[in-house]
Amino acid sequence: MEEKTIIQAVLQALEQHSDKISSKMEEMEQQLHSKIHAMGQQLRHEMQEMGQQLRNEMQEMGQQLRNEMQEMGQQLRAEIRAVETRLEAKIDSLREEMQQMNRQLNERIDHLEEELTDTQASVEVLTTKVLHHDRKLRQLAKQA
Repeated sequence: MEEKTIIQAVLQALEQHSDKISSKMEEMEQQLHSKIHAMGQQLRHEMQEMGQQLRNEMQEMGQQLRNEMQEMGQQLRAEIRAVETRLEAKIDSLREEMQQMNRQLNERIDHLEEELTDTQASVEVLTTKVLHHDRKLRQLAKQA
């Protein structure tokens, strides 16, 4: 019987030890669940923060791009105005040059018209003289 008592005592000790191990395992499982839950919460929080940071950075980049585009637009408009100004000046210069050429051409035409008028007058005078001489020659020829 003594052996039975010893075995029961050993079994009882093993059962108590098993209960302690089970209790410890449950406690460790609870701690593990708590840590996993805490890590999940922390990761969610960090992901939300990161998402917000990314959104903020995207908004800043968007605003920066809009500002750069506006600046570029202003620069392009200024360059276009400068080109327009140069073109208008060139057009004005060419217009003045054409007007000057027209004036010179008109002066030449006027001068040629005067010369033509003078030449026509000279031709008329000479024609009159030739006719006059021709008549005289005919009269002389008739007399002779």
